[in-house]
Amino acid sequence: SGLPNFCAVALTLHDFGYRAVGIRLDSGDLAYLSREVRRVFKLVAEKFNVPWLENASIVASNDINEDTLLSLNQQGHSIDSFGIGTHLVTCQKQPALGCVFKLIEISGSPRMKLSEDVEKVSIPGEKNLYRLYGHDGKALVDLMTQRKEEVPKVDSRILCRHPVLENKRAWVSPSKIENLYKVYWKDGKLQESVPSISESREHVQQSLNSLRGDHLRTLNPTPYKVSVTDNLYVFMHNLWLDSAPIGELS
Repeated sequence: SGLPNFCAVALTLHDFGYRAVGIRLDSGDLAYLSREVRRVFKLVAEKFNVPWLENASIVASNDINEDTLLSLNQQGHSIDSFGIGTHLVTCQKQPALGCVFKLIEISGSPRMKLSEDVEKVSIPGEKNLYRLYGHDGKALVDLMTQRKEEVPKVDSRILCRHPVLENKRAWVSPSKIENLYKVYWKDGKLQESVPSISESREHVQQSLNSLRGDHLRTLNPTPYKVSVTDNLYVFMHNLWLDSAPIGELS
């Protein structure tokens, strides 16, 4: 009954010089219902010569999350906007942010965490971080360098190494290099102006657009690579050997 009532009210408002905004779907098969609503909007718009009604807004809600959005896009729908509440306030897949800060330097002296789990081994010393882009404009790899290392240059061959695995390495000739390391807060003072919400959103969107599709897919995404320079690799592994205890057998 909601759709016929909306159409009746919308036509009456039109007679008095007003435009109805649209409807909200909050239950049922949202993809199917939105297509049916759009079909009725078009029929009523043509029959009563009210062209704007064809494009009236269709808003959908009902515990919408990332999986729901993906499913709707796969099915095809006529929804103009989504009312996301519950799963916007609390992330369903990760309601808490797990975060660990690891010490990498003390008074200018590099330090690293040792662990049998190589994923938990930290990369020592103060560093810079750069994003290297290919000639197609897509991000290839993020590269960590020692703080005092020479800044990588566009179109030069740069050896990018896996932080731990010796045989995983590649030469990269980037067409663009972006410095990712920025200090916003230091010694209790703001060092740079903080971007606005709209600027932050635009930056996130640009960053996502720079990634290949296989990095962004929801099913089995390709891990994005973070590498180190050869200098940092050698320094890290020398410190690793110097710091690791040596067992004794008898």
